[in-house]
Amino acid sequence: MRPVIGITMGDAAGIGPEIVIRSLISKEIRTAYRSVIIGDAVHLRSLASKLGADIHFAPFSGSAAADQVEIYDLGNLPSVFERGRDTEITGRASAEYLTAAVDLWRDGKIDAIATAPISKKAIGMGGYNYPGHTEFLAELTDTEEFAMSFFADKLRVVLLSTHLPLTAAIDLVRTERLEKLIRFTDREMRRLLNKDVTIAVAGLNPHASEGGMFGAEEASEIEPAIARCRAEGIDVSGPYSPDTVFLRGLKGEFDVCIALYHDQGTIAVKSLSFGAGVNVTLGLPLIRTSVDHGTAYDIAEKYIADASSMAAAIVLAGELASQSRNAQTF
Repeated sequence: MRPVIGITMGDAAGIGPEIVIRSLISKEIRTAYRSVIIGDAVHLRSLASKLGADIHFAPFSGSAAADQVEIYDLGNLPSVFERGRDTEITGRASAEYLTAAVDLWRDGKIDAIATAPISKKAIGMGGYNYPGHTEFLAELTDTEEFAMSFFADKLRVVLLSTHLPLTAAIDLVRTERLEKLIRFTDREMRRLLNKDVTIAVAGLNPHASEGGMFGAEEASEIEPAIARCRAEGIDVSGPYSPDTVFLRGLKGEFDVCIALYHDQGTIAVKSLSFGAGVNVTLGLPLIRTSVDHGTAYDIAEKYIADASSMAAAIVLAGELASQSRNAQTF
């Protein structure tokens, strides 16, 4: 049985609906997974016509043909709305798609969720005060321990902190916090990948401080965390120079790399594999993947959006859902 992927169409003022439709033009994706777009049917059909997309839509029912795309229709957009900027209407609608997706997963009607981009400002205008998808999903699923990660082929990166000023992020590089993340990463990546994993930890300072020449955090905070986790049997090593460790991960030397702050990890992912990177929320009881970019309001009405990251997110959601099923079989 094909995995059922619920795809939220994101903020309709941006490129979310466009990249979802462009992704599903691929017959290979449509036939490999049962795709269910959670969004507004009128807007999706109109946009597909503008794009000349050869996609056959069907209402969400479970009885669609193998290459059809189902729509779980919330009908929550007006016939005319402003595009290319944050609005209360599209922000609230995009939050409602996510809530509906979690409800469908909870009811056993979908196996995983792939999300198109939303605007943090717009969902706030719509009455949902969350920094982004990750925190919103955590509350919807009563998840207390979670982390943002990125998958790009063999490069997998987990972030110690996310959207914080750099000075605040550096203050969070503490032994106990890093120990907790290493244990969490080992557990969650073994569950997702269905195998034992090797973990590399990036240093904080240039060249991982080069023996204390460029900072003390490696010796005082990072090395003790790694040593304690290794003593527990976790295959973790480092700290490695942050300017090379992510390339080593891409080449397959490690299964996952831990980045100590947001841009340390995301710059590496986007530089090494922009368009192929997928955001994966670790710790949730469900599989959730997403694009590695934002709403791109500036090109929302130009119809030139690159859908490669959205397509990769759908495919990865399907692969992880299949692995999860296989793991549960044994």
